[in-house]
Amino acid sequence: MPLLTVSQPYAAITLGSNSFNMLVANSVGNKPIVIAKYKRKVRLAEGIGEDGMLSEHVMQRGLECLAMFADMLAQHHIDSANVAVFATATLRVIRNADEFHQRAMPILQHQIEVISGLREAELIYQGMVATTKGEGRRLVIDIGGASTEFIIGDGSQVLFKTSLPMGCVLFNQRFFANAPLQAIDFEQAVDYVNTILAEHRPHLLDLGWRSVVGASGAVQSVVSVLQHRQRPEVITLKILFGFRNEILSQADARLSGINGLNAEQAPTFAAGVAILIALFESLSISRLHLAGGALREGVLQLLADRIAAKVSI
Repeated sequence: MPLLTVSQPYAAITLGSNSFNMLVANSVGNKPIVIAKYKRKVRLAEGIGEDGMLSEHVMQRGLECLAMFADMLAQHHIDSANVAVFATATLRVIRNADEFHQRAMPILQHQIEVISGLREAELIYQGMVATTKGEGRRLVIDIGGASTEFIIGDGSQVLFKTSLPMGCVLFNQRFFANAPLQAIDFEQAVDYVNTILAEHRPHLLDLGWRSVVGASGAVQSVVSVLQHRQRPEVITLKILFGFRNEILSQADARLSGINGLNAEQAPTFAAGVAILIALFESLSISRLHLAGGALREGVLQLLADRIAAKVSI
């Protein structure tokens, strides 16, 4: 039996609107094997002002996270040619993105590639396929901080993809900023989702799917609370309504009375539940499972393929 070759370590860094992530991996037989994970809730979209500029305070928060990533890259002895850094919605839209890039470069020593929403959707799907068992046509929903991606695919083939301007951080600011939260906050958020989704809803329903998987923060938060309560990890509308009622019973924005919800997840939990309720109702979703991976795993696979092909990043 031939020995499997092990690659030099490489790192996939994704700068999302809610979280910054870094995965460090080796390839064994061209398959990425993750050896370290780093994540920080930067909530970049929180700092977008009415003028479209990212605030200094939030920009600094992001740069501090990049400094931590740079330290980890050095500790893992990762060559700069074996690093990919992809950014998403917030860095697509802010007016002072150039300033962020200029200040990030001496810290990270690597260019940041800002990808389109459609490219993000492709990578999310490939990350899901690489990490999530299942057969047949699947609808993938990735609710981020400032955008939500919808992908329908079968195997490795993408049949539909789109990226829409709605996310947990943006919704938190728009609908859930004032505690205690009220039922009308959820109603307004659901209406807004329906408005944004209206153009794509017929096509999504026409294509159809066999199963639905959710990726990233909002879905992970719901599933982690279910895990803490030792309940099945399948999200249903009944479960979401239950969480909505628990949220409405809380007196403060920290949602400290919700069993199993940690302080890091709490700020965007209500927004995530509201978006999920809207999607379940609008798309007649009965059950949703958490994907094994999404954007960061998609970038990791892309990087692994590039390194295997000896293509410079």
